[in-house]
Amino acid sequence: MSAAPGCAPAPSRAGDAAIATDAPAGTASILVFTRTEGFRHDSIPTAIATLRSLADDIGADILQTEDPAVFSEDILRTHDVVVFANTTGPILDPAQRAAFERWLAGGGAFVGVHSAADTAYDWPFYGELVGAWFASHPPGLQRAQVRFEHDAVEAAFGPWVVEDELYNYRRNPRPHVDVIATLQARTDDGGTMGDDHPIAWCHDRLGGRAWYTGLGHDEAIYADPVFRAHLLAGLRYVLGTAERCDELPSTPTIMSR
Repeated sequence: MSAAPGCAPAPSRAGDAAIATDAPAGTASILVFTRTEGFRHDSIPTAIATLRSLADDIGADILQTEDPAVFSEDILRTHDVVVFANTTGPILDPAQRAAFERWLAGGGAFVGVHSAADTAYDWPFYGELVGAWFASHPPGLQRAQVRFEHDAVEAAFGPWVVEDELYNYRRNPRPHVDVIATLQARTDDGGTMGDDHPIAWCHDRLGGRAWYTGLGHDEAIYADPVFRAHLLAGLRYVLGTAERCDELPSTPTIMSR
């Protein structure tokens, strides 16, 4: 989400977290990066807590920071996945970007949550990685039905109605990615993408697996069991423990309502 007129961007919090690289041997390591150089989401602490909980469910280790110094060859190679969780703005310098590109080309993996698409507009590689950049959204929260593209997933989890900040994107990512879910039956008139409005997708075009969801603005959505299953599916896909990127797990821990 871009900063609204009259709303000053929150200051960056780089350096708040230690650069930890000591995950136990053999444990998958997920680096969660939450630096903001634009609008800062109040839901970031909840996003971090949710990702930690989901990582625990699959036996992975979460290391969270806002220090861009983690984007070095030596540190990135200790992590299997990098998550941009509600990042905004130009958060990495050229050397850090180059290190990240090499790491991804070598088999690293990426997850983007919500305003990961409102990040690094001057970095063409990142635009291809995230799949589509943010263009606009109506004021406040919007309500819509999310339809999963895979019929079996839709049959198991639909109809899923969400209330969140629903992005319009600068391009339709469908020609470049595998779409997981689209928006339908919106109750507002702020959608600009027509009848085909992807909201989550994946791809592996740049050397490593990438997964993105446009949901995750509002703190309340992190308590939604389907959203939690959706996020867990993304983590499992990028870690290579699920072949399909839309294979939502249905377990008592995740899906209890």
